[in-house]
Amino acid sequence: MALQLFGRTRNLERQVDEFLDVLADSALTFRNAIDTYLKAGPLEKFGEKVEQIVELEARGDHLTNSVELEMYRETLIPDARGDVLSLLESLDAIINAFKGVLWYFATETPNIPDDLKPQYAELSELTCSGVESLVVAARSFFRDPPSVKDHLHKVRYHEKEADKLVTSLRRDIFSRDLQLAEKIHLRFFAERIVWISDMAEDVADDLAIYAIKRNL
Repeated sequence: MALQLFGRTRNLERQVDEFLDVLADSALTFRNAIDTYLKAGPLEKFGEKVEQIVELEARGDHLTNSVELEMYRETLIPDARGDVLSLLESLDAIINAFKGVLWYFATETPNIPDDLKPQYAELSELTCSGVESLVVAARSFFRDPPSVKDHLHKVRYHEKEADKLVTSLRRDIFSRDLQLAEKIHLRFFAERIVWISDMAEDVADDLAIYAIKRNL
């Protein structure tokens, strides 16, 4: 189905769809990277995932810039241009955040206790599921605005579940017989993962407003 907002601008349709594919791929790569780290630590396979997210981030930046240039050069969709560009920039920031968190893992190599690893894996799963729902909502914004709210509900659900889990994880971490620096380090990485979930919810709130404006 064509991206109805863009009408007959096929190249722009293709670029926006490709950008959303990059965001979805970034979520998958992040999830796989965290799982790899939890199982084997910062070894070569984890490094390969970091390289993949770096490449995806560069591709996302390129596509965002390309869409912006084409929209202004061809004076396309002037009424909705601001909302579209704000949406793409916010989604691109999520890709950047995926990269940033993996770089923290790569450079600081947190020592996560084995019995806490399932909770970190679940945090990653909830965060990535929320972003994937956001991708579906963004596609709907261009194709079928009335359906956006159904997908945004899933984004908010995953964010709330991630918040509950990270609160429980904090309590667990700080109840342990560890050095304070170790506790803070473990908390930091849990909160970095959930930070991406919070970003997705913020974009979802903006997207809900953009969709309402399109329906007017």
